[in-house]
Formats: sequence, C-alpha cells, structure tokens
Amino acid sequence: MENKPHYFFALKLPQETKISMGKNFTELKELFPFKRWVHEEDLHITLAFLGSAPENLLITAKKLVVAAIRDVPPFPVEINKLGVFGIEEMPRVFWAGIQENKELHSLRNRVYQACSEAGFQLESRPFSPHITLARSWAGAEPFMKREAMENWGKLQPVPLRFNANEVVLYQTHLDRCPKYEAIEAFPLK
Repeated sequence: MENKPHYFFALKLPQETKISMGKNFTELKELFPFKRWVHEEDLHITLAFLGSAPENLLITAKKLVVAAIRDVPPFPVEINKLGVFGIEEMPRVFWAGIQENKELHSLRNRVYQACSEAGFQLESRPFSPHITLARSWAGAEPFMKREAMENWGKLQPVPLRFNANEVVLYQTHLDRCPKYEAIEAFPLK
C-alpha cells in the first residue's frame, strides 16, 4: 500500500515559542508517560487538515487561502491552559489550549472556507484551537490533569503569548522527526 503524504494549513508558532515550550518537554516526559511526544519543531495550531491531496487541489487551495487572508492583520495569541481529548484518565491527546480569540476563529474560518471552495472534504467538528503536545497515554496509573497543569505552571510561565503572523501549508512525513515540512508560508497583512 502506498503511503501518500498528507497536508494541512496551520498557524505557525514563532521559533522562540517552540523553544520555550520544548524546554519543558524533558521534565514533562518523565512526569507524564505518553507514547509519543510532539517534536518542538512540529508545534502548531491546525486550521484545516486536508489529508492526501492532488496537486491541482493544493494549487487551488493555496490561491484561495492567499486571497482569504490578504487583509488579516497579525494578532496576539495566548497559550493559557492544558487539556486532553479522549478519556481523561487515559487520554489519546494531551494539548496546550488557546485563550478564546475571535481573530483566530475568524482566520480559521477563512482558511477552512477557502479549502472547502477548493474542493476538500474537511472535518466538520467545531474548531477547538490547541497545540498537540503528546499522544496515547502509556502510564500505569490514570492521567491526572490537575497534576499536569500544576507541573506545567512550575516549568512554563502560563500564559505564554506570541503574535500570530503566518499561515503555513505543511506536508506530513511519518518516517521523519520532526515530521512536518513547511511547503509554503503565507504572511498575514
């Protein structure tokens, strides 16, 4: 079976934000045994997951995204919480959450709509902006969200703020680490 690359549009995190978050991963990995931790270079906020994509649809999506975000100015983003997807005691995803942000939701809606217009079938779940940190709980004891938040707060000054100024089209390489390659960047206004 052929392993086709997958693509997604995401809000790029500044390098200093990735480094700041990555510094804490070593200690968090010891405290919280997830099977897979995200490489700090792969940290991002997904706006639209495209899956495998024919070249013609990617070209169309890129043109429509450029037009859709042309007048969007950079805006502040605040990382201020931790959470999980799945069963809280055995989560499948451990993430850092974003303070409610109208500009981020508006940007996501523009990118999502552009990709839909290009012909992509996108997820219909409500947008829950987050940065995936780890996947698949592997601990012998249940995961403790409160303990995770307390330890994150000791290691990482919460909240962590940055200016969003670039949307990136990424390609996934499952056989690499880091596994996300920036194909093209689209700066905000």
